[in-house]
Amino acid sequence: MTTHEKHFRIAILDMYNGHPNEGMRCIKKIIAAFGEQESVPVEFTVFDVRQKLEVPGMDFDAYVSTGGPGNPAPVGEPWEKKFFGFLNKILAYNAKRQNRIKKHLFLICHSFQMACIHWELAAVSKRRKTSFGTFPVHKTSSGRKDPLLNALTDPFWIVDSRDFQVTQPNQFAFDALGARLLCLEKIRPHVPLERAVMAIRFSNEIVGTQFHPEADAEGMLRYFLKEDKKEAIIKAHGEQKYNDMIEHLNDPDKISMTEAVIIPTFLKNAFNKTFQPAYA
Repeated sequence: MTTHEKHFRIAILDMYNGHPNEGMRCIKKIIAAFGEQESVPVEFTVFDVRQKLEVPGMDFDAYVSTGGPGNPAPVGEPWEKKFFGFLNKILAYNAKRQNRIKKHLFLICHSFQMACIHWELAAVSKRRKTSFGTFPVHKTSSGRKDPLLNALTDPFWIVDSRDFQVTQPNQFAFDALGARLLCLEKIRPHVPLERAVMAIRFSNEIVGTQFHPEADAEGMLRYFLKEDKKEAIIKAHGEQKYNDMIEHLNDPDKISMTEAVIIPTFLKNAFNKTFQPAYA
């Protein structure tokens, strides 16, 4: 038997609620590139969680849940119940000893915040102002040992776009779940605010980031060089922020490196753990 006889099946949980976004294009691009680079037949299915109440079953090998607009705090909508049910299901599936091959899940931004709320790992609150742009992120001691981040420098650079933040991690809840905090936002000695949690390994198979590891530096650069976008960013965030972003997007060791490492490493790990036992 060879790896080529079975497709690597990925479910994408679309949390965008119908809002136009670049994230879905980036995720699909990363999945396609992974299949080509590893010579692996890959197929993906998109589930519209918020508009159509769609969630995948446990018949996929890996799952990627996107960012999205709005407040991550649940208000009792039917789709929230579906999403939290999916989180419970994947955790329960992986906990069963007879399920030797586990299911792997990556949670991005909005999905990450909702998981933190659901598993009561930390506080999630509205920021005083939107975090938007390119920033350094610092690894914790767990993050420095985590295979997901091995190939990245410390600090490494990320794309951030969020009105909410995850802070005040609850160590008791982390220990109960077996979760590990992987990185924190940039150090700002002059700001008397707690640094936000930027990535968590919820379990061996479930990991997530507050930032956007799918962000495509080349695509973002094209987008932000458009005159109307440039004007809007300078008006909202200032010329210095705009110039810094353009510089970081042009630097192959910054955003391009994060895009090339985090989700591809997650996919490779999920693929190896799903298929390699059959060939050992």
